[in-house]
Amino acid sequence: MTSGIEKALLVVLASFATLVSVSPGLAADPAARFAAMTPDEVRAFEIEVMEKVADLALVPPALNTSPLPEYGYDRLDYGMTIGIERTPGGRLWACWVAGGDSPEAFFVLATSDDDGETWSPPRLVVDAHSKNLPLDRSILVGNLWTDPVGRLWLIFDQSMDMFDGRAGVWTAVCENPDAEEPRWSRPRRIWHGVTLNKPTVLSNGEWMMPISLDQRQGFGPFKGAFRELDPYRGANVFVSTDQGANWQRRGCVQYPTPDWHEHMIVERKDGTLWMLARTAKGIMQSTSSDVGRTWSEPSFPEGIQQPVARFHIRRLASGRLLMVKHGETMDAHEGRSKLTAWLSEDEGKTWQGGLMLDERKGVSYPDGFQAPDGTIYISYDRNRSTDGEILLARFTEEDVLARKLVGPESKLKMLISRPLAAK
Repeated sequence: MTSGIEKALLVVLASFATLVSVSPGLAADPAARFAAMTPDEVRAFEIEVMEKVADLALVPPALNTSPLPEYGYDRLDYGMTIGIERTPGGRLWACWVAGGDSPEAFFVLATSDDDGETWSPPRLVVDAHSKNLPLDRSILVGNLWTDPVGRLWLIFDQSMDMFDGRAGVWTAVCENPDAEEPRWSRPRRIWHGVTLNKPTVLSNGEWMMPISLDQRQGFGPFKGAFRELDPYRGANVFVSTDQGANWQRRGCVQYPTPDWHEHMIVERKDGTLWMLARTAKGIMQSTSSDVGRTWSEPSFPEGIQQPVARFHIRRLASGRLLMVKHGETMDAHEGRSKLTAWLSEDEGKTWQGGLMLDERKGVSYPDGFQAPDGTIYISYDRNRSTDGEILLARFTEEDVLARKLVGPESKLKMLISRPLAAK
């Protein structure tokens, strides 16, 4: 069977048609050009070809609003949570990755109209794979976000293979997310890279989106591609001053030992911005006092220990900060287990509470929001490749401070989805 990389190399052969038209002598011996090349010149040609392959990720994907039965739970065998959001009418939307944390990834969305008690079958799928392509075209990470206008945003990345060195952040917006038949806009590409967390609405009215352009360049055959983007690699912030119609790059932080960044931004009460990011050594931080244009040298936040995994932080209506991370205490963890919620009343200097959302191993990737009534919703996944569960925790600030559920509507380990296909 021909491998994906071998298929990609067929693209190289196609390029000889152009070469031959310019140099007819190559028709008899198409390898002649390479015989005279140095190894560095051959590698440069390979990168040039792979960058052309990566251009296939610039093709807008289709949104499948009638995904059944092809994408029913009985056809799915993997689950990695992406995000959860609430619409103005109270509907919950959840999004997760099916296919794998791999080039086979694609997005699945479902809804709940009873506060997370029950969930619909998949009602939107974004799957960019095609048998016509030389490599997989993946849709791997992103999030859901309800903007201040009430529109629901689906944010996702699209890349050839796992990461082609450039990828791209795409958005699709739904103006009527509470309708029986929601209508989505045509996907629009914002910039390169990937986004894993929700935008932040700043006090000046600007919307700030975290966009990660991986500092490790391309993976596999794409290693070394798009060198011209090297100055922009890092934890970028993009800003919209016109309610998402346009986005402009404002600043960037380059972290040591980066690992997808997965950065989140909180505006502190003094107007400074606090960015937390995932690295290979845990959470690191940077601050900005000029609305994201320049950032401080990265450092480790005091008293916060986290494995190499996604975390969640946001400002609550009460003014407190919420953080969801791994570990029974803020300053320790035992890997991807013991997902716990904490509150801070002093802008992240100290933390109180410690509500255990899920004590089991293999739980990860929290994302969430706070409803108008103050209820907090956090989605996460458990054992992606085996159980593949997408789960929901519904709780209050009082629950966090009490370290147990005290609210009458609070509930843990609620099931959003479980793949049912044979492993």
